[in-house]
Amino acid sequence: MPVIHVPLSAGPAAVAYDRTGTGPGVVLVHGTGATREQWLPLTDAVADRFTVVAPDYSGSGGTTDHGGPLTLADLADEVLAAADHAGLDRFHLVGHSLGAAIATHLAAHRPERVRSLLLHAGWVHTDTRMRAEFAHWLDLLRTDAAHGTAHFARMLPLAALGPRYWERTDTAGNEELVQALATTLAPGTARQTEVDLSVDLRPVLGRITAPTLVLASAHDQIIGADQQRALLAGIRDSRYQEIDAGHGAPGEDPAGFAALIAGFLDERRAADASATGDAQGAPDGPAVAARA
Repeated sequence: MPVIHVPLSAGPAAVAYDRTGTGPGVVLVHGTGATREQWLPLTDAVADRFTVVAPDYSGSGGTTDHGGPLTLADLADEVLAAADHAGLDRFHLVGHSLGAAIATHLAAHRPERVRSLLLHAGWVHTDTRMRAEFAHWLDLLRTDAAHGTAHFARMLPLAALGPRYWERTDTAGNEELVQALATTLAPGTARQTEVDLSVDLRPVLGRITAPTLVLASAHDQIIGADQQRALLAGIRDSRYQEIDAGHGAPGEDPAGFAALIAGFLDERRAADASATGDAQGAPDGPAVAARA
């Protein structure tokens, strides 16, 4: 697994990432408490025609750092450093939840690097209701850390999954999911939740030039529809689409989630190819054929 060393506001990080496939570059940014493995279904769906870079940002997976506070700019720097290290010049950028906020920050501050932008369950700024939500998360995480409980993992399906999940599960199945979440949540989830609390992208939305898809979950109980409207209003070249799932669509409907994103990427690849006269689309650096 490639690793790139990145200076952050509070000290250095060693950022691990996967690089998979061939073709134009796509960078994938996971959500709070997750890892780059969140993106395996999408990577498998597009690696025959895109070079996919999926980093773990601080607090997740194979990435290690100073262990202190993080900022949204820190995490965006980590994502861009992984893209640079992987040899990508310009790339399509996809983010989920906190990953969408990171992607928005990156697209606003480095618009020349981003071919297109897809934001799932993103938001513009952490308002009063969201602040109460994330503060509750931190209370649960700290209690779990102190007492060995699984309160945060037990809350997640209630907050993040939509009606289709509840229709097809039962009490035993949900308990199995809770126990799996309790053992797989990223160790830096609380540090990442502190970043969730800090998000305010209102001053920079107007800098984004990339064609953008604002992808919402129809049953999202964490990120409200008002936040999706604010993204659409603030990003000039943006449009809207929904998936029939909750906030946790990548886990609730992995195939449907991957298919929607792959469709957008293929559309943008075709548009780029048409603009350049290149039937294959323009590659963004040396390609490799297998996951590193």
